[in-house]
Amino acid sequence: MTVYTTLCFLAAAAIAISFINSKIGNMQTTIAITAGAVAMSLIIVVAGQNNWFNLKDIAADTLNAISFDEFLLKGVLGFLLFAGALGVKLPNLKDQKWEITGLALVGTLVSTAIIGGSIWYILQLLGIQLDLIYCLLFGSLISPTDPIAVLAIVKKLNAPKRVSTQIEGESLFNDGFGLVIFVSLFAIAFGTEAPTVGGVIELFLHEAVGGILYGFVLGLVFHFLICATDDHSMELLLTLAIPTAGYVLADLIGVSGPLAMVVCGIMIGNWTRHIGFSKDSETHLDHFWELVDEFLNGVLFLLIGLSMLQFTFHQEDWLLMVIAVPVVLAARYLSVKGCFLVFNRYRTYNPMTIKLLTVGGLRGGLALAMAMAVPAGYMVIPEKNIDVKEIILVMTYAVVVFSILVQGSMVTNMVEKANAEQKLMDGEEASSQQNIDNTKPIAE
Repeated sequence: MTVYTTLCFLAAAAIAISFINSKIGNMQTTIAITAGAVAMSLIIVVAGQNNWFNLKDIAADTLNAISFDEFLLKGVLGFLLFAGALGVKLPNLKDQKWEITGLALVGTLVSTAIIGGSIWYILQLLGIQLDLIYCLLFGSLISPTDPIAVLAIVKKLNAPKRVSTQIEGESLFNDGFGLVIFVSLFAIAFGTEAPTVGGVIELFLHEAVGGILYGFVLGLVFHFLICATDDHSMELLLTLAIPTAGYVLADLIGVSGPLAMVVCGIMIGNWTRHIGFSKDSETHLDHFWELVDEFLNGVLFLLIGLSMLQFTFHQEDWLLMVIAVPVVLAARYLSVKGCFLVFNRYRTYNPMTIKLLTVGGLRGGLALAMAMAVPAGYMVIPEKNIDVKEIILVMTYAVVVFSILVQGSMVTNMVEKANAEQKLMDGEEASSQQNIDNTKPIAE
């Protein structure tokens, strides 16, 4: 089958799972699609091992033809980030700018160190000699929260405004810093020359800062183009040009396309929306991009679930998968907790904030795509043909699937508790303000 044919069948499968879930289930759509794909993968694997029928090789070859990392990083990622950023409210981002910056920068760095050090220490105890640099590389790709998973699952749950903004904002902006850490560690692990401090700074400025500036210029250009037409169809077509040609151009000039799409989406969603679109066009804009978002997310999360078919599992891999999940969760909690030890000095937060940021900090396709970029052949257990790529891939897959299926399912109840706590906080604040007003002297 051609790649196009495969994608058509995958899209149909994702839509079928969504339809069945809407009739007999009550799971969030992306969770249902991932769960359905994982179930299909397990059936194929178990059937092959018991000689019932053997579809694993055929399915694996079909998925390999798509190239998951290329499909995500150089394809649908621009659409998904732009669609997600359109709904982000700029005033909310400004209100939480320091929290988002701290979580995206400091939180990612601390989490990388904790995960890398912990995985290395545990594997040494188990007799698996995986170098520290590879453990840190895994920490760097799994520490940033995934904006696609977060926006697909957490954003729609109507969490308290500040908590929701922190989760969304961190996931949208931590890609730039996470990429610098990953690329630097990747160069140390597999490159011929070790990166320098100057090189790391240059990379950050070129990728992250360059992506933000490029996104601002791109948003400005399309703002004026959209304002220059009254044709509703043309307005939507112009927004389509942003994650297509605009995203590809970012890759060609070497700046961060994801950050550019986020900045551009925020500009179009907060500025152009109220100036360049009529009321009807504004409604069409939301409906159009919501449909694009739902469709592409369905295909992406189906591919995440089916990615299991591309792996060759050994006994050690299952142990590594079990170890990786609690280590990543603990590192996430400690990094968030550390940031809020500083934040709590200046603001009062919802009591559920740290728990929600820990559980709601989901990992998804981006981590899996980066893990697939690790070169094969660097053996760790030669007698079983287990290399660095296999170890990093299976640990990443375990964390991603657990994140989407388990953490994603837990978030709903936690949001309800956070909303209840927020009502109590708002009530106490209103009561306190009333008492202050009552104690003011009456003017004569």
